[in-house]
Parts: sequence; structure tokens; C-alpha cells
Amino acid sequence: MKTKSWKKDKVEVITLGCSKNLVDSEVILTQLKGNGIDVSHESGESNPDVVIINTCGFIENAKEESINTILNYSKAKEAGLVKKVLVSGCLSERYKEDLRGEIPEVDEWFGTNEVSKLLREFKVDYKKDLLGERVITGAGHYAYLKISEGCDRPCSFCAIPLMRGKHRSVPMEDLVSQTTNLASKGCKEILLIAQDSTYYGLDLYKKRNLSELLGRLSEVQGIDWIRLHYAFPNGFPLDVLQIMRERENICNYIDMPLQHASSEVLKKMRRGSTLESTKELLGKIREQVPGIAIRTTMMVGHPGEGEKEFMELCDFVREQRFHRLGVFTYSHEDDTFGGENFKDIIPQEEKESRADELMAIQQDIAFEMNEELVGKELMVLVDSFEKGIFVGRTEYDSPEVDNEVLIEPGEDHLRIGDFAHVLITGTEGFDLKAKIQNR
Repeated sequence: MKTKSWKKDKVEVITLGCSKNLVDSEVILTQLKGNGIDVSHESGESNPDVVIINTCGFIENAKEESINTILNYSKAKEAGLVKKVLVSGCLSERYKEDLRGEIPEVDEWFGTNEVSKLLREFKVDYKKDLLGERVITGAGHYAYLKISEGCDRPCSFCAIPLMRGKHRSVPMEDLVSQTTNLASKGCKEILLIAQDSTYYGLDLYKKRNLSELLGRLSEVQGIDWIRLHYAFPNGFPLDVLQIMRERENICNYIDMPLQHASSEVLKKMRRGSTLESTKELLGKIREQVPGIAIRTTMMVGHPGEGEKEFMELCDFVREQRFHRLGVFTYSHEDDTFGGENFKDIIPQEEKESRADELMAIQQDIAFEMNEELVGKELMVLVDSFEKGIFVGRTEYDSPEVDNEVLIEPGEDHLRIGDFAHVLITGTEGFDLKAKIQNR
């Protein structure tokens, strides 16, 4: 009997959720392409033969989006528009046994560490010689670099350890190899990501080794910006700040999810920090790296957050004046410490109201900071050209989540992935307006 070959079929990969999921999808794309399979990422192909949906299962909204996407492609399969539907990622890792019976149209479910098993669906094997190689789904001038997988933190609200497992650092040599490969393909910016980047190295090197990793990566020729994401505040290695000061291509930027400011709420969150320890850490960071942009995220509506605790959070945000801030509402997750030990008593409407109030505070801060930049020259990295305007970012902005710089086309020709000196001429919402400066 002749074995079915999927190499003649068109395969479409759909990514839901965070940048860490995107890296996982890029690994899948790399392996499939390396095995001669016709695969694309969110190309808009109306009738792909096989669909791989890389799901998110972090909070309720993300789970709902993942389920809806699976159902949409399941209907397409029933209608004969798709031959095969495969599901991977966090939602599949956590709920695949339940979902098998509920959505039988899905051909197979894969967890977060089952790329080899997924590849066997296509009658191909995982190619170890592709380690270090990556298909980049975007324009290619920036890429995410996942430095570790999993998490050992006990946060009461978080289901990531259930879906991603224990913390596992990627060997430094592999990360240098990946970065060198990315640079050879024209990548100019790498964004370091992990569930907890400050834990990097503890398992492999028996110490927090993030500063050494940053130093090694900064030596890779062609990489102009290195950006640090998801630095857990408790136990943050302060030697990172020294290497950040010393190396010009390490951005003065840290994404540090603080989650809250009230010591009582932080205790219920099991974050291992307090209001006082958080203020002390932020003071040290700003003292050692003057002008650094700190991005953070805050959670509202966690059990135990009353009006007093919420006001404490608002006062903290006003006082600290973060360059960038995001807010999300508490989601009661099964099998987490919070899900088993707390009651989710705050109505969703109240959670959303608090989120809006906190973002209004941050909006005023962001507008004031933007106004202070009018008339100054900045270096920007050009990400796109939209409706006759170049769109770029400063050293203080990460793609997708932070501010953008809207650049008027001038006599100088710009290309996607170029660095450009611009003069800030005004503001537009959270974004800046600029024109090119001749050098």
C-alpha cells in the first residue's frame, strides 16, 4: 500500500497568543520547510490542505479565541475546504483529553513539547541539523529569541507551569548560534523572551547567567539592538544593569511584569515581593541606567484587591511614571493555586472598569512623556510603510505592544529595516510624529 505523502499539500500555520508561541510556530515552519513541505504562516490562503493551529491557553479570552479558531477550521473541514486540522500549543497541552471528545473534527492534538510528534503526521522527522536555523514570519529585521522554556515560579494566578513545565534554559552556545544565523539573514534586533528571563542559567550553570548571555549576544556582528523582556522582579540579577550600560547595542529597556503594587495583593499572588522591595528595585535600576525605559504589566481584579488596594496600585503608577504599561484583568484558572484557594468575587464589569481607570492614568503619563520629546532627535528602526507613512520604533519601544513613530516620507529613501535619524515634530495619541533628519 502506498504511503500518503503530505509534501504535495499546502500547509498553513496559525499562531495565537504571545511571542513565545510565535517562536514555536517558526520552529515548526523551519522543520516543515526543511523537509520539503509547502508551508506558510497566516498567508490568507483560502483553501489550505492542512491547518496547524498553535493555540494559547493563558487566560479566558485567549482560550476563547483559540476555541473559536479551532471550531472555524473544523467547520471548514466538514465543508470539504480543509483536509486536515492539527492543534498544538498551550490550550492543547492543558485540555487535549477533554477537547478530543468535544471537537472530534480535529485530526490530532499536540502539546507544547511535541514538535517531533507533529512532524510525524507529515511522515517526516525532526532535523537536528536545522538547530540554529529559523524561518522568521515577519519582515526579518527583528526576531524573538526564546532563551528558556517553562517556569518555576509559584504565582497563584498563572497556569503557565501546567502548560510549559519547569524552567529549562537554552544553552548559551545554541543562543549565540541562533543569533549569528539571524544576523546573517539581515536581522538587526533580537528580543529576548522567556517565561522568566531572570532565571536564565540556574539549571545549566547553577547561577543566574543572564548578564553573561547578554554580553555574548552583544558581540554578534550585525545585531544593533538587543531588547530584554519578561524580567521577573524578585531575584533580578543587578549585574545585568552593568552590561546594559557598557554595551551600546543592548537597549536601555526592560520589560518587567510587576503585576501589582499592594503588598497584600502581591502576597496573595505569591509573587515574593512587596511594595517596598519593588520601589527599591526600580530605584536601583533607574540609578544605574539613567534614562532607562521600564515597561510593565499590571493585573486588576485579583481576589483580595479591594478599593484600598486598587487605589494603592493607582498611586504607585502615578508615582513611578512607567514609560510603557499594559493592564489585564484577573482570570480564574482551574488547577492554579488561586483557582483552588480563592473565590473570584469581583464582577468582570468592575475588573474592566478598574483596568480602564488605570490605563487612563497611564495615558496621561505617556502623553506627557511624548510631549517632552517634541523637538528632539531620535534614532528609529523602520518597521513598515502604511498609507504613505513610514512606521518605526525607538530604542524604548518593543514591536506590537509599545509606541510607534510615524515618519513623513522625505527626499531620503527609507527601507523596511533601516535605521533613521528623525526629528520629533508632534504627538498623535500614544505615538510620535517625526520627519527624517539629513546627516
